[in-house]
Amino acid sequence: MNATHPVYIVLTDTGTLFTRMIRLYTKAPMNHASLALDGDLEQVYSFGRRSPGNPFSAGFVKENLRGELFHQATCSVYQLDVSESAYNRLQRIIRRFQENEREYSYNLLGLATLMLNMPLERDRAYFCSQFVASALSRAGLPVTDKPASLVKPCDLAASPSLTLRYRGELQGYLNLRLAGKAA
Repeated sequence: MNATHPVYIVLTDTGTLFTRMIRLYTKAPMNHASLALDGDLEQVYSFGRRSPGNPFSAGFVKENLRGELFHQATCSVYQLDVSESAYNRLQRIIRRFQENEREYSYNLLGLATLMLNMPLERDRAYFCSQFVASALSRAGLPVTDKPASLVKPCDLAASPSLTLRYRGELQGYLNLRLAGKAA
């Protein structure tokens, strides 16, 4: 029997001005996507702000979901069970992003073409859900049929490959995990 390992897709609404502007277009409750390698959400990666107070400096980040930016966030946490080899591939993909993190930028132009339903793949530039979809696909774990540059957080939420594990206040989820009560 092949061992499985869970990975998590975390969708959040931080309530920032940028998130509110995106919500005007998407009409979706959660508009930021992250990829977590653990259920306690300690190893969480995405494309977003490099500094909580500066929305203009953005790129590949290891997110601190207990930090200021996420303090009032709501979330949906989805689980994807993957093989050990797929999990190892995903770890290697994340490690390459980490090793070269300053070479990556936020794909703001890609957000504009997303709104026009025009795929735009840029070298070393991603927006959050594009990164999640791309990393999963490169690891052999596609969760949607769309090109990564057209994937919105709501597309990830609609994937039949993912299982919803929690919806509510992000800090509530983290506290439940600390208490050992969450799945």
